[in-house]
Amino acid sequence: MAQDARRQGILKARGLTKAFGGPPVLREVDFELFPGEVHAVVGENGAGKSTLLKLLTGVHEPDAGEIAIDGAPVAIPSPAAAQALGIAHIFQEPTLFPDLSVAENIFVGRLPVGERFPVVRWRAMRQEARALLDSIGARLSPEALVGTLSVAEQQLVEIAAALSQKARYVLMDEPTASLTPREVERLFRIIRDLKDRGAGIVFVNHRLEEVFAIADRVTVLRDGGKVGTWTVGEVSRDEVIRAMVGRELARWAKQEMDAERRRGGPAGEVLLEVENLGARGRFAGVSLHVRRGEIVALAGLVGAGRSEVAQAIFGIERFHTGTIRFKGKPVAFRSPREALAAGIAYLPEDRQHQGLILPFPVSGNITLSILGEISRSGWLLRRKEQAMAKEQVERLGVRTPGISTPVQHLSGGNQQKVLVGKLLVTRPEVLILDEPTRGVDVGAKAEIHRLIVELARQGIGVLMISSDLSEVLALADRVLVMRDGRLAGELDRAQATEEAVMRLAVGGAASA
Repeated sequence: MAQDARRQGILKARGLTKAFGGPPVLREVDFELFPGEVHAVVGENGAGKSTLLKLLTGVHEPDAGEIAIDGAPVAIPSPAAAQALGIAHIFQEPTLFPDLSVAENIFVGRLPVGERFPVVRWRAMRQEARALLDSIGARLSPEALVGTLSVAEQQLVEIAAALSQKARYVLMDEPTASLTPREVERLFRIIRDLKDRGAGIVFVNHRLEEVFAIADRVTVLRDGGKVGTWTVGEVSRDEVIRAMVGRELARWAKQEMDAERRRGGPAGEVLLEVENLGARGRFAGVSLHVRRGEIVALAGLVGAGRSEVAQAIFGIERFHTGTIRFKGKPVAFRSPREALAAGIAYLPEDRQHQGLILPFPVSGNITLSILGEISRSGWLLRRKEQAMAKEQVERLGVRTPGISTPVQHLSGGNQQKVLVGKLLVTRPEVLILDEPTRGVDVGAKAEIHRLIVELARQGIGVLMISSDLSEVLALADRVLVMRDGRLAGELDRAQATEEAVMRLAVGGAASA
């Protein structure tokens, strides 16, 4: 569609600026979205991508600049105002009500009521929710409680909610972060359908292969400013990466990955051993072990039971059969506190709801697990807290105005680094990492990869759950593949290829 023909309905921002009590996180950014296009926004963590989307959807108000639709300035003081203007926002982290049903979440604030009597039409709502879910291939019950769903399933509920609004503009912040390749392709079909209907799509994503597969144009942000906008056919992946990070990264990243693969070093004694572990309705017959200095990956499709196994080991979920041994002794942790005290730490997949307290400062989040160590007679030793927080911030390269900054004002990647720091201050012997680089840009991902390798070199045993096969193959000494709640097979580093892992994950022999 020619650009001139798309002028009607254009969403345009000019000079958007936003700060949260420190340097601006977004500086004089111009942006435009045409109907019937997919416009990708990329950049490193902290570049301002999510902030831009939150300004366009009324989560925050800009300190300067304006937003216009059809050439007329508009005020967007709240998400409800954005919704009234036809703007829908699918957040990086699901923002649903866990105690409400899928259908109620899809129509929250817009429950259908009868014309004569103001009574909610529950049956009609469930039927319409079912039709929306079917349209995106989501096998979910409209009556299921959202709190029982995985992160990937919650993402599909948010997409269904956006579709229910018949939005003119759909702003997606890392929508594929928790989806399997099959679910990503399904999402792309939905995006193309929305585009054909004339909707404008903003697609924020760290996975550049997906950006180049679905986007018409791409805008790069760096350090809160706009670097430029290009049509996808006129720019290469390497050029986009250089614009994102301000340096040549592709060759450097490959060298880092190759170095990680060659890291070698013999593993030590068995630290964690799981035998025939099972939890009714979740997983069964799982046996694995992790040695000192070893990185073991749990691979498989979303819903295979990987996170459930990790949570059972860490004392979050109960298990009904099997045994767990830590340093040779049987254990059955009744809570995460017991697991932490023993020397096992767990990084959850959902950092915002299970790992961090968003209104708390960086320092308070990092030291949350060791309050007894940094307090005396019930009083917090502020200097000790600040010293430990600063050490982790510097070690992990957390981008923050200061350790007193609330974590909710940091980018997703920097929130992830804070969560890693929270684990490291407990001095664990075994680290369980559930999707450690989810929603993290290419530069930050390489930093976290180097950190994982370094921790293994220091003698920590690492059990890593990841849906990113390149990450699994780069880091793991051994790969355990789960399917339908059971271990489908084990591959050592020499055997592990993307093809071999996927054959086991979907139900085939690794050597077929």
